[in-house]
Amino acid sequence: MDVMERIQQAVDSHPVVIFMKGTPQMPQCGYSSRAAQALGACGEEFAYVNVLTDPEIFENLPRFQNWPTFPQIYINGELIGGCDITLELYQKGELQKMVKEAMAGRQPSEGEASS
Repeated sequence: MDVMERIQQAVDSHPVVIFMKGTPQMPQCGYSSRAAQALGACGEEFAYVNVLTDPEIFENLPRFQNWPTFPQIYINGELIGGCDITLELYQKGELQKMVKEAMAGRQPSEGEASS
């Protein structure tokens, strides 16, 4: 499976997934930390991919949806955006609604998404 297929699989396999530097428990950059905190504050479990442990994903994720930076948050297979957009949605109360709707009726997969 090539790297783009692995990225697509992670996006398709989880209602909510963040591609981030580090992990939600041990983020390796401030943007990833803030975005993961906003997702966590929504009260639902979410999957993550640590791009620092997979150089292929780190190099190719920006081409996947033409989004150049990390983190990248996907909800129901759709790119939501990065840190600033995620925080803005959270502050408006929209992120919570989006996450809850994505998780409704689905078994959440917490932890690192297999890549």
